[in-house]
Order: sequence, then structure tokens, then C-alpha cells
Amino acid sequence: MTQAAFPKLLRSQIGFDIARTILDGFDKHYRLFRATSRQAKRFFELGAWAEAQHAARERIDFYDRRVQECVQQLEDEYSQADLADEVWQELKLHYIGLLSDHAQPELAETFFNSVCCKLLHRSYFHNAYIFVRPVVSTEYIETRELAPTYKVYYPDADGVHFALKRIITNFQLNASFANLTRDVEQVEARLARLFGATRIEANHQIHVLSNLFFRNKGAYIVGRIINGNREYPFVVPILHDANGHLVLDTVLFDPEQITVLFSFTRAYFLVDMEVPSSYVQFLRTLLPRKPRSEIYTILGLQKQGKTLFYRDYLQHLKHSSDRFDIAPGIRGLVMLVFALPSFPYVFKVIKDFYPPPKETTRALIKQKYLLVKHHDRVGRMADTLEYSNVAFPRHRFSERLIAELEQFAPSMVELEGDQLIIKHLYIERRMVPLNMWLANAEKDGDDGQLEHGIVEYGNAIKELVAANIFPGDMLYKNFGVTRHQRVVFYDYDEIEYITDCNFRDIPQARTEEDEMASEPWYPVGKHDVFPEQFGQFLLGHPTIRRFFMQHHADLLTRAYWQARKQRILDGVVEDVYPYPQHIRFFHDHVTNTPAVPPPPFMEILENE
Repeated sequence: MTQAAFPKLLRSQIGFDIARTILDGFDKHYRLFRATSRQAKRFFELGAWAEAQHAARERIDFYDRRVQECVQQLEDEYSQADLADEVWQELKLHYIGLLSDHAQPELAETFFNSVCCKLLHRSYFHNAYIFVRPVVSTEYIETRELAPTYKVYYPDADGVHFALKRIITNFQLNASFANLTRDVEQVEARLARLFGATRIEANHQIHVLSNLFFRNKGAYIVGRIINGNREYPFVVPILHDANGHLVLDTVLFDPEQITVLFSFTRAYFLVDMEVPSSYVQFLRTLLPRKPRSEIYTILGLQKQGKTLFYRDYLQHLKHSSDRFDIAPGIRGLVMLVFALPSFPYVFKVIKDFYPPPKETTRALIKQKYLLVKHHDRVGRMADTLEYSNVAFPRHRFSERLIAELEQFAPSMVELEGDQLIIKHLYIERRMVPLNMWLANAEKDGDDGQLEHGIVEYGNAIKELVAANIFPGDMLYKNFGVTRHQRVVFYDYDEIEYITDCNFRDIPQARTEEDEMASEPWYPVGKHDVFPEQFGQFLLGHPTIRRFFMQHHADLLTRAYWQARKQRILDGVVEDVYPYPQHIRFFHDHVTNTPAVPPPPFMEILENE
């Protein structure tokens, strides 16, 4: 048995100084991250929706800015000669020591990786130099602030109505409720139906996360009810009514509805968390099927989500033996898409060239994907994970996949020993392409599924329109169906803002020759859109046409699109509810709320 060497004393002052610099960079990042999350409460109280959206978009870039600042500082202060291998190894050990009493150690480890990977060659990307595996435990981290991660309420001792009212008023929102007693009674009635004749056990209690979850025009109370050995998740959305007063809109108990609320197709929440791992642990009791990577991501900690996703992927790769191959469905003109059958994600590589009629560039495609990352996805656009220089085992790739990569994206592929390196790719949750889903429904003679698919397709487009997004290519193949049977858009290379589009009617033909011409006889600008043409590409199947015209005929009219565009230009922030309409309490809610110009507070935060 080989004797392990006794570890040497840490002697590198440079290693310690660099470790301290990196941790200072992370601490600055998380301080700004929390400051933005706290500001969300004030925006909600004021109904300042444009400000809230602006803050959410800006926060997405905080991490990369702090990493770049840290890298620049280290490059300015140290030469390559200062950074010998021994220094790098000691640097990591010094950093571990600094994290021994840290409230966000897992995030700080990821920040360390991000900085070091910009300074090191990828041959150093192993556990001796970076955190390939987590080192510092996130179990039982104590909060230093007065508020614990969650608060406990006892409905048996206090009465259910009083306990519910305390839960809501303890958030101390600086805005009045329209009728809190009425709303609490409605929540109480739903609770009574949930429990029915269930016997109340001695340990009956309610746990509620100490801070609200903010997104778009809603604030969400997130908690769980304990009764015996059963746990019941719940979420209570708080909205504004037409008079600017607060109302409880509904209460969610259905785990599937709560999962959709925390979906990968929605914008990230803003929530102030001193110990984020404790929030993730709490949420996993509500969402046991959702991986930790997705929970971190939906909380706005998308870099941590990427790190955990990649670790999960490596574990899956190690314990599986199937091969990567071209993903099923119609081949795209812009993206080469492949998948591992046993892994529920797809991998997308931008091709090197694009046949007509595509007119785009790699830079423009990446810009479109970045737009989606920053935009409100309203539950209808898939979030993407972007990676560079990803190493795959060469033997796990099918020969036809390698041939396609070498034919269509040779600049993105590099063979290095027994590894295949892809220099840039996107990873998305795998869905059933809508065209395949509809074809299967037709094959099975299931008109109910056909109708559901078309209703969801139209709803997806209308909710994208409400968020100022025009999909561009509206063919069914560019939409997918999730396991919750929701239709989601996932092909972004032709995406545009609604406000940049010019919606037109097709002019009346002047002559018979005009009418028979294969090309438009009238001028067509780059951003011109003719809604009445959509039916030519979408409604060839008579049953699909019948369902589409029954539910979404307005999508074929210029009037619909132009009216939506005008509302956005007028500053209206539309309501898009992340749960079914039929479960709402049906208050008179605010709609048509004008947007407020972005505040200067973001510049103040950035200069802190």
C-alpha cells in the first residue's frame, strides 16, 4: 500500500494574496447581487415594473463583470513568472481556508473556478487546481443576520386564520391590502379542502421562507405545511389590483403547478438570500424531482447552476454507455443538434455556414441567444446553458455525428487524443418537437391532443408577444412540448422585438400578372411581417386549421399584432400568469400598467 506524502506547509504569500483577491471579488459580486434582490421589494411596493425588469436584466451580467474585474486585477499585479504550478496548488488550499466560515462557499468555489479558468490552460482544469468537486460543506450553515432561512408558525395554537395573516404581515410590505381578511379566508377555505377529513397531528406546523420571491409583477410566499409524516408545498402569489392595492391572487398546492412556476422557461427570481444553499435545500423538499442545478439557476445563481449541471453531466457520462447521436426531428439550417438518449438535454452547435434563405452570422446568432438570456421568458422560451471548450469522449460519438460536425461545423471541433473538443455550444432541456407531437396525435387519431397542441402553440405565441418577442420563424418544428404538455419556443436565430417589426397587410394585386407572380411585386423591408401569410405555412392540415381558426384566428390579422405592438410602445407591462386562470380568486387585477423609466440605482451599485 502506497504511503501518502505528508502535506507541506503553505509558504506562498503570493498564493494567499491571490486567494484573498479572488474572494474579495466574489464578496463584492454577492453584495451587489443581494442589493439588487432587496431592491425588488421596493419596486413591487411601488408597482415600478419597468424598473424591476431592468434590475433583473442587469443582475444577470454582474457575475461576468466581477470575474473580468478580478482577472484584470490579477493580470495587472502579477506576471506569469509569479504563477508557478506550486503557487497555483497552494492558492487553492489558501482559498479553502478562507471559506471555512463563509455563508456562500459553493458560490465562492465556482467564482474561483471562473477566474482561474481565464488564467490557466485547460490542461490544468482538474482537481489539483480548481474545484472539480465541491470541498466546503453547505450543510447547516448558520445565518449571521437576525432572520433565519425560514420561520415556523403553529396554526393549532394560534388558529389558522391568525397564523395565515401573521405569515403575510410579517413580510412588512409597504403597501396596503385591498381586503386582507377576505383573501386570507379564501386561502383558509382552500386549505380546508386540501386537508378534508385528515387528522391533524401533534407536529402540525407551517414553514415559510423568510424572504419573498419577486418576478415581473408578482411577489410569492413560498412554504410547506407539515402534518405528521406528510409535507404539503404551497405558494401564495401577491399582486396589485387596479387601484394599486395588494391582493392574494390564489394559493398553489399542486406540485406540478409549483414546478411550472419554477420552470426553466421563466425569468429568474429576485430573492434576498444570505445562505443560498439553505434556500435550495428548502425548495428541494417542495420540488424533489427538480435538480439542484435548476433551482440555483431559477434563483438567479445561473453560474452555480451551470457548475452543478456539468458535474451531474460528468457523473451521468461515467455511469452510462450509450452514444451521442443526431437529435431526432427536422435538421436545422443554423444549428447542428445532437443528444445522448439517456440524458434529458440536447446539445446545439452553431454551423459554420447557412444555406439560403438564411442570412445571418455566428455573432448575430450568439447575440439572439444572449437576448433571450436577459429577457423575460414568460414560461415560453427555454433557458440555455452556454459552454466553451467542452471535452467529450470520442468513442461515445456515433460516426455519423462526427461526420456531420466535421462537415457543418469544422471550426468548432478539435480532436485531442481520445477526446473531441467542441469550442462552443448551447445545452437545452430536451422536448418533443411540436411538429412530431402533432404528427403522433394525428397518427393516433387523437383530436383532443391535436387541439391541445394548437391551443398551447397559439397561447405560447401570444404570451411571447406580451413580452415584446416576435419568434420570427413560427413553424411547428421550432417549438417543443414539455413533460407538462406546455408548448415552448426554442429556436432563436430569427427572434426580434415586436416593437422592431412592421406589421403589414398584403397590398391588393394591381394586375393578374401581379397575382400570379412567384415573388412579391410589392417592396418588402427587412422587418416587414405579413400575418395573413402565416396560414400558408401552418394550416395545411384541415383538422389543425379548424382548431387554429377556432382559438387563434386573430394571429392571422395585422390588427392583432399592431394593437399588441402599440400597447408595448405605450409602456404597458402585460400580465402573464404562471399558473392556470381557473385557480385564481378573480380579483380586479391591474393590467395596462405603464412602464417606469429605469432608475439610476444600477449605476450606483456598480460603482460601489
